[in-house]
Amino acid sequence: MSGREENPKRARQTKTSNRFITLPVEFLIKHNVTPNKISYIGFILTSLSAILIAMGFMYSSIEFSWTIPFLFGLAGAFDLFDGEVARRTDKDSQTGAFLDSNLDRLSDAIFIIGLVYGGLINYFWGYILLFLVIMISYIRSRAEIEGINMKGVGKMERAERILYLEFTIIIELTLFYSYFLITGETITIFIPIFTSKPVTPFFLISIIVFTLALIYTVVQRLSFTFKNLKNVKANGENT
Repeated sequence: MSGREENPKRARQTKTSNRFITLPVEFLIKHNVTPNKISYIGFILTSLSAILIAMGFMYSSIEFSWTIPFLFGLAGAFDLFDGEVARRTDKDSQTGAFLDSNLDRLSDAIFIIGLVYGGLINYFWGYILLFLVIMISYIRSRAEIEGINMKGVGKMERAERILYLEFTIIIELTLFYSYFLITGETITIFIPIFTSKPVTPFFLISIIVFTLALIYTVVQRLSFTFKNLKNVKANGENT
């Protein structure tokens, strides 16, 4: 695949997402909600979910706990809406793209910090996740400066990361409260190398898998970039 061809993965993602976001996008356009405002809304929603996790609401009560995946999932939806609204209203701009990209990075960092302060991961594991997420973003940014199209490259792009964490939290809460309501006890384990408080075995395994997937994505993007840089150089020498 050349650096400028559309990645088949991204084409499938676009086709799938368009099936579900048409109505809300049309609603936002009708009410003159700008792409930048949508980006800010998504950032605020992610921040609120991270704050609730940091404050220990993950296992506080069923009512408060389910607010977390609701807000985080809604933030993920708005992350899709801003770009689509910009395209449909011809408001694509470098300024908007720059703002959206920076808010995305801030959202990623704030959510990971929320997990750390909430004890769901410890500081060491938080540093690892934050480093990997930043590297995934940086590799794309640096590669695209060299003219390589990185859209759709890597198993754990931002959309996949949001979905993975969203479903992980939903399943975690379901397992935790279902077991508690049935037995009156909690199904948790505590391994200090990973977390700062007890979590279910499912969440622990999910975080390990998530970390490995991020590492794999970094390797994928580095490999893809080096391969295409060589092709660009070879084509330049042949012209």
